[in-house]
Amino acid sequence: MGYGSYSHKAHEAMTKARSELPPQEVFKQRACHPQMDPLGVKFRESRDSAAHPNSLAVVMALDVTGSMGNIPESLARQTFPSFMKDLMEAGIPDPQVLFMAVGDAFFDRAPLQVGQFESSENQLDQWLTWMFLERGGGSNPGESYELGMYFAAEHTAMDCFEKRGKKGYFFMTGDEPALENVSLTQVKSLIGDTLDKDMPIYQAVERLERTFHPFFLIPDQRRRGYCEDFWRIVMGDRVICMDDAVDTCDVAAALVALTERAVPHLDAIAKRLRDSGKPPERVKGILRALEPWAQKLRATT
Repeated sequence: MGYGSYSHKAHEAMTKARSELPPQEVFKQRACHPQMDPLGVKFRESRDSAAHPNSLAVVMALDVTGSMGNIPESLARQTFPSFMKDLMEAGIPDPQVLFMAVGDAFFDRAPLQVGQFESSENQLDQWLTWMFLERGGGSNPGESYELGMYFAAEHTAMDCFEKRGKKGYFFMTGDEPALENVSLTQVKSLIGDTLDKDMPIYQAVERLERTFHPFFLIPDQRRRGYCEDFWRIVMGDRVICMDDAVDTCDVAAALVALTERAVPHLDAIAKRLRDSGKPPERVKGILRALEPWAQKLRATT
């Protein structure tokens, strides 16, 4: 997948038209959409085309439990067009985005939902708003983030990697630890794969890192305390602590641009944000979230 042209103007008009609608009129699913059911899916594909000869695969894996549903709502009502625009203006012409929804496999009806890689605003918006925002979760000490990581590692096929040796990008939003193992029982029932035994989460992350640059985005400083220590052990410097969940798209786009060396430094990110009309406090918050990763990139040049 990943065909079709992209219009930022049309995408922005689409989100503005429903900016005041209640969530249930934007996200109308009351169960997993049949086309987002991962059971039996061999691969979700990100492929080059005549219109997009240099595709770059991006997975947006969104926690849809409890209060975390505000991030997909923000993307659908306001912020996602800026993500695409920022990447293209940074010199990444052909981003292809797959939306994934993650919940709790012990308690939720739809703990894993997986769209397709898309390039056009209509298809991107379709998969985003086809998500079932279950707002579930449970009393166990984590959410099933590890299942989303496993699926992306084992069930994606991307021309950026296969043709050009360029990794895709995987962004997981969340505010809790994951479970420590990818459950063989859950993988069988939800995805259809047969594992010999449970897979430790560190192994799932190692597999994910073969083909993706993975990042875990914590939405704000309050929730940072709930899960940062766990994720630092699992993903190290790829844990990004934001000031506000509304910054998700700006932070993710900047992480891609910085890692791809499409923009040289944080000053260039700051200028773009200011030029787009971003309030000064939001610019400062975004730069705070990005600084540790930018520092790591500077150390490797």
